[in-house]
Amino acid sequence: MSNEAEHNKQAEELAEGSLLSHLVELRSRLIKISIAVVGMFVVLLPFSQRIFEVVSRPLVEVLPGQKMIATAVASPLLTPFKLTFFVALFVVMPIVLYQVWAFVAPGLYRKEKRFAFPLLGSSILLFYAGIAFAYFIVFELVFGFFASITPPSVEMMTDISLYLDFITKIFLAFGIAFEVPIATVLIVWTGLTTPEKLGKARPYVFLMAFVVGMFLTPPDIISQTLLAVPVYLLYELGIVMSRIFATGRKKGEDEAIAADN
Repeated sequence: MSNEAEHNKQAEELAEGSLLSHLVELRSRLIKISIAVVGMFVVLLPFSQRIFEVVSRPLVEVLPGQKMIATAVASPLLTPFKLTFFVALFVVMPIVLYQVWAFVAPGLYRKEKRFAFPLLGSSILLFYAGIAFAYFIVFELVFGFFASITPPSVEMMTDISLYLDFITKIFLAFGIAFEVPIATVLIVWTGLTTPEKLGKARPYVFLMAFVVGMFLTPPDIISQTLLAVPVYLLYELGIVMSRIFATGRKKGEDEAIAADN
């Protein structure tokens, strides 16, 4: 009986030690992420005005007089600072995701690591692709549309703080939406569904893409369509990628069974 109690005590101590080591590792990763974000923010801070000019260019080019306004006293100072922080966060996103990967990787099998690492790289590229798509295509079309439908008796004058809120939502919406292929592969990887079932769900996904676009974008049909159509096309890409993954996994399992025999 005493041996069993001693064994249970050792097991509890081992579990506590393992939990403590994980918490220490998590704190270390969070500190590294914070240092990366703050460091990039400090580097970009002297260029905050220039960064704001670049980001606001798609709207400024269609405004009368090519000028924006600031209705709050501190907006000319705080808004470029906020934008610079968001830009710093976007720039160091690969470092953030790498720290997440480094924290999770020790708990994965070798074959899972071989699969997860390229998936991580693809998710970073797709996130940046979504932001680039929003800046170079969506902004130009949406702002041009807004300027063209402004009544003659109304002068379009946009506050810089409201503009920052608007573009932040758009960037995040498109950055996350472009992760659809990664999400599709992950749900196939976990065994929740199959590529065949995903193919049968196309009509529902097409409808849901517009519903999601309605919530994530401003209330205009152009930005909603510009989000929904790429999401559906990326869903089709995700189906292709999941089929390739499913075929490769089945082949690997067959080879493992043959090797055991």
